[in-house]
Amino acid sequence: MMSAFSWPQNGMPPSVGSAGYKGAFGTKVTAREGSGAHQAEGSRHREGSKDMVGSALNQGVLEGDDAPGQSLYERLSQRMLDISGDRGVLKDVIREGAGDLVVPDASVLVKYSGYLEHMDRPFDSNYFRKTPRLMKLGEDITLWGMELGLLSMRRGELARFLFKPNYAYGTLGCPPLIPPNTTVLFEIELLDFLDSAESDKFCALSAEQQDQYPLQKVLKVAATEREFGNYLFRQNRFCDAKVRYKRALLLLRRRSAPSEEQHLVEAAKLPVLLNLSFTYLKLDLPTIALRYGEQALIVDQKNAKALFRCGQACLLLTEYQKARDFLVRAQKEQPFNHNINNELKKLASDYRDYVDKEKEMCQRMFARCGDGSTAGES
Repeated sequence: MMSAFSWPQNGMPPSVGSAGYKGAFGTKVTAREGSGAHQAEGSRHREGSKDMVGSALNQGVLEGDDAPGQSLYERLSQRMLDISGDRGVLKDVIREGAGDLVVPDASVLVKYSGYLEHMDRPFDSNYFRKTPRLMKLGEDITLWGMELGLLSMRRGELARFLFKPNYAYGTLGCPPLIPPNTTVLFEIELLDFLDSAESDKFCALSAEQQDQYPLQKVLKVAATEREFGNYLFRQNRFCDAKVRYKRALLLLRRRSAPSEEQHLVEAAKLPVLLNLSFTYLKLDLPTIALRYGEQALIVDQKNAKALFRCGQACLLLTEYQKARDFLVRAQKEQPFNHNINNELKKLASDYRDYVDKEKEMCQRMFARCGDGSTAGES
């Protein structure tokens, strides 16, 4: 994919295609989708959201600010912050975020809608997606203005941006949806971001090189790897999630910390081990799930979640007594946990079925033996 910062000589932005165009985040949008499906989904989203206010903007949010000869976007731009230095990218914060700014090369999780002037429906939106895709700056995002805008945002922030043509779709636009020399408005919500560049570079170092860094750096990178795993897990990409969790665990296991700091390493290990146990349950590998669950219990022998995962694994392995022991211990820690109580009920039901099948098998065996002895006597 062409970089968002690399523009062809003919002035055509990198998102242009012959059958349509690629949206701001690399998703291909045809003319029909832009004018129909995306608009309908965007419209449905706005009906249920008080934050995304594109339609309200175009229907008169600037009433009282009318100036003769000025367009809607020109009036809006007067109250926006210049973040590009040439007024090519303007920003208006709708809801403040918290924490650090997005870093270059980060992977971002965003929701967005893009609008043309005098249109109250988006030409491009991902609000209809239940789980947005994690995208890397410099690779997956095709608008230069979008890159600059995201670098000015914090987690949880919702902002409105105006992108001039040089930062959006160029002098030619993206026919038939985007006219030539068009300024576009985007409303972007930054759900989260992960500093993947820092993590990838650190994991590429040897163990000796990693030891030169302070413990807090190792803990931060391990947390990033776990967050990546969590995202992949939510996408049902369990094999990929497992790889990220194991990377985090390896970093923590090979780090030697002073005794006064070892508790920080153990505390970071615990959620990784729990996530690995749960992931292997999803992969239908209860033996490995049990192993990671038991390792979590070494860190915290009364951890209800670890006891629960071990009980689930033992139940899948038809080790009913061990399953009961783990689940009863988990219930002792959290007596009103519905998941634990339901798993105990499931255990009781499965064990009854197991006993009934054993009885039936024994009865059949003795019946066959009885038939054989009778035939011999006659």
